[in-house]
Amino acid sequence: MVSPKNPIVSFFLWLAPRFHLLDDLDRPGTIESVQKGAELTGSNLWTLIFAIFIASIGLNVNSTAVIIGAMLVSPLMGPIVGIGFAAATNDFESLKKFLRTLAVATFASIATSFLYFSLSPIDEAQSELLARTSPTIYDALIAIFGGATGIIANTRKEKGTAIAGVAIATALMPPLCTAGYGLSQGNWSYFFGATYLFLINSIFIAITTFVFVRYMEFSKVDWGLYKDKERKVKIYLTIFALVVVIPSVFTAYQIVRTSYFKGKAEEFIRKEILTENRRALEKEIGYTERKIELTIIGSKIDPNQEKELQNKLKYYNLANAKLIIHQDLSSTNIDHLKFEILSEIYKNQMVMGHSSTEMISKEIQIFFPHLVSASFAKTKKFDMNQNSYRDTNLFDSEWTKLPTEDQKNKLEQYIQLRTGEKQIELITREVSKSRIDF
Repeated sequence: MVSPKNPIVSFFLWLAPRFHLLDDLDRPGTIESVQKGAELTGSNLWTLIFAIFIASIGLNVNSTAVIIGAMLVSPLMGPIVGIGFAAATNDFESLKKFLRTLAVATFASIATSFLYFSLSPIDEAQSELLARTSPTIYDALIAIFGGATGIIANTRKEKGTAIAGVAIATALMPPLCTAGYGLSQGNWSYFFGATYLFLINSIFIAITTFVFVRYMEFSKVDWGLYKDKERKVKIYLTIFALVVVIPSVFTAYQIVRTSYFKGKAEEFIRKEILTENRRALEKEIGYTERKIELTIIGSKIDPNQEKELQNKLKYYNLANAKLIIHQDLSSTNIDHLKFEILSEIYKNQMVMGHSSTEMISKEIQIFFPHLVSASFAKTKKFDMNQNSYRDTNLFDSEWTKLPTEDQKNKLEQYIQLRTGEKQIELITREVSKSRIDF
């Protein structure tokens, strides 16, 4: 027999009570709180609609703070927790009520976000929105731990602020808003991906709620003399639980496999392909297609090296993956690519007002190395026929080798994009080598 004075035993005797969940359990208060989530009428429904509008605006303008604010006031957690609670307590009537409420909330949310995004002048998908188009293993884990936190907090006498935190962490609203966005744009990939993410979150929250309610031994519905009906209800609940759990287990398995594949692919690319003198311009990792597709610049990979890299995939548990490398970029294509990259940067980062001539000139030299000097100025041009002046922008430049017509067109497009000006007058002059040396 182990002595009670044993320090290990003493430690566990001291530690165990700190993990008890039954000490401050508030069963009547919990049941009352859960039942409130079954009603989605009046103020609750309007709160949901307005919260969806707020979240949609936040996703539209890429504002994390606005999205968080919307999640704080959203009543979506109520029916999801209620589904898990009703299933755990054999309350079939309440389960049907919670399922109906969740269906109405989901429909109202998608319809509201669809309406907003159909009317919004901003139709570009921002990063906050794109992050809600497909589930990852982290979303499943957040839903599990968030659901556990939510039901534990909900069953306490002192609720605290944990429930509000769970509403933010589990992020139920943004996927529904993203689904509405996908529907408004006719993008079914976004719609189904976001809806799938919402279902994954909801299922894992409900399952975690079910487990903890059973552990905390809430009383089950007593059917009294109607034992036959109770037996049928238990069968229905078992079928419902299996319908929910089996797909969610498969989904969790697929999410883990997808995340593992992508992680291994990233490790392979980082260790075997990217070097000091080689960079990846584009990267596509497809778990379903089992492919790793790269567009690279820098030192070339010859056919023998590519075959060797394909063989190395097995050392990263990627034996069945197909490696596709694109690297045949001519100098013309590289110049065009530089132009596209810089153009995209300034589409996203353009600020109001004129950019400095020095900065523009240095940037242009990246893909036009023959440029020697440049000046950019606003001016007025007098039209003899119209007998009037018109505003224009003069770009005067000197070159060691004059640009071709195609290069001039690209140059003009870039200056227009960089400065935000539509009217550009290009003047190009060739200078002698002796003048440059002098």
